Amino acid sequence: MSGGEGLERAGTNSVIDGKPELLVLRALKLGDLLVAVPALKALRRAFPEHRLRYAAQGWLSEALGLVGGYELLPTHGLDEPLAMEPGVVDVAVNLHGSGPESQGRIEALQARHTIGHRSQFRDGPPWRGELHERERWVRLLEWHGIEADPLDVQLNLPHVPSPVPGATVLHVGAAYGSRLWPAERFAAVAAALADAGHNIVFTGGNSEKERAVEVCSRAGLPPEAVLAGHLSLGEFAATIAAARLVISADTGAAHLASAYGTPSVVLFGPAPPEIWGPPPGPHVVLTKAELRLGDTFSGQPDPALLAVQVPDVLAAVRELGLF
Repeated sequence: MSGGEGLERAGTNSVIDGKPELLVLRALKLGDLLVAVPALKALRRAFPEHRLRYAAQGWLSEALGLVGGYELLPTHGLDEPLAMEPGVVDVAVNLHGSGPESQGRIEALQARHTIGHRSQFRDGPPWRGELHERERWVRLLEWHGIEADPLDVQLNLPHVPSPVPGATVLHVGAAYGSRLWPAERFAAVAAALADAGHNIVFTGGNSEKERAVEVCSRAGLPPEAVLAGHLSLGEFAATIAAARLVISADTGAAHLASAYGTPSVVLFGPAPPEIWGPPPGPHVVLTKAELRLGDTFSGQPDPALLAVQVPDVLAAVRELGLF
């Protein structure tokens, strides 16, 4: 039997409000959502009659709205069962991983049809760790008979306008210390670009505001340049979409720049760009792969990131024709 034959039987029961339910599990963060966009859009095309749900952290609701067509099912990791009764879901899709935890959560749904990697429960493509994340999930769907394009990364524009159209965005924070490029280097880049006529702003969440204030101060720029902690997720996306340039570590800001075709310079530390890097476009990746330790959860910047110097970033901006 080919991988796609089982899909012909999906959608005949588990109907709520006149629509069968499709649920995607990817209970991760913003960047993880954004690299799954090609797969999510392919599923939307393949199941136009289904009610589409995406199981992830609740704060991602605005970002999910930029994909279009999905409702968010608030899900905090894999610690608790999914908030769906067994048998309600018609099609269950595991875009979270291939481990027993995510597979177990999917199996507990007792869906009529399941899309996932090969496991003790189901047939599917084997997991290949060397694949780019966009390619990984597209390959999974294709094995199950669903056409998908790994370069279909575009998002809808936010409903809110950018508060600073044409600004150069420096996203100076990151979820882990392993991805934190030194504040003094961000400040030196900000000062140089400001001298060249760029309107610099600093973005980030509430937890990154203090660092953004420090970088802004070191760069000698006015306090109002700090937008960290002041933007909703929709406003943040609008800021990236309308930016002149984005400079960021491997974070959600970089993936948003990819989705909107905004020129970007992306600084990679523990994560290899071969797996998490931007698609073709006006994007420059900087790292030193031979120095990479790869410990994402370390509190210290990865040597592959620390090897990137201020002149390297300015040269990348020059390569993009913006300096």
